[in-house]
Amino acid sequence: MKTFLKPIALLSASVMILLLSAMTLKPKKIIFFGDSITQAGVKPGGYVDLIKKALDSSKYEVIGAGIGGNKVYDLYLRMEDDVLNKKPDVVVIYIGVNDVWHKQSSRTGTDYDKFIRFYEALIKKIQANGARVVLCTPAVIGEKKNNANEMDADLDKYSGAIRDIAAKNNLPLCDLRTIFKTYDAEHNAEDKEKGILTSDGVHLNAKGNQTLADKLLPLVQ
Repeated sequence: MKTFLKPIALLSASVMILLLSAMTLKPKKIIFFGDSITQAGVKPGGYVDLIKKALDSSKYEVIGAGIGGNKVYDLYLRMEDDVLNKKPDVVVIYIGVNDVWHKQSSRTGTDYDKFIRFYEALIKKIQANGARVVLCTPAVIGEKKNNANEMDADLDKYSGAIRDIAAKNNLPLCDLRTIFKTYDAEHNAEDKEKGILTSDGVHLNAKGNQTLADKLLPLVQ
C-alpha cells in the first residue's frame, strides 16, 4: 500500500507545484481607461507606453483603452467590453477633460451632478469585478497661469469632485490638476497657452507624458 501511495503523493506534489507556478507567472493586468489623451498614450513616448516599458513584462500586462472624444458616460457604456471582460487587476480612470471642454465647444459636455453619478457607478462596477481602481483628475484645458484659462473654474470643480470620491472610497489618486497647475506656475514664465506640458493646451507633449508616467507608475505597481 505504501509503495502504491508514494507515486500518488509525488503526482499530487507535482500538480501543486505546477498550479503555484501558473499562479506566480500570471502577470498583473493594468488597464488605462480614458479619452484621446490615453489613446495617444499608447504610442511611442506616450505615458502608457512609458509605464509599460518601465515594468517587467513578465510580471505586468499593460493595456491602453482610450478613445478620442470620450466622456464619463462613454466609459460607462463601453466598460463591459473594454475593461470588465478583460478581467484586469488594476484600472486607471482618466476622464473629465471632454466633460468640461465639450460643454462649451459643442454643448455636449456633462453636467456636474451627472458626472459624479456616472463616475461613482464606474468605480462600483469595476470594483465588483475584482479590480483595484486608481483615479486621475483632469489636468488642463489651456496652460495659462493664475486661473486665466476660460474653463479653469469648471476643471477645478470637477477635479474637486474626483478628489472627494477618492477620499470617500479610500482610493489612490493621481491629482494631475494640481500637478500640472503647479508645474505651469513654476515653468511658464511667458504665460503661454500651450507648449509647457501639452502640445495644444490639452494633449500631452513629451514632458507631459513623462510627468504623468512618473506620477502614475508607483500607483499601479
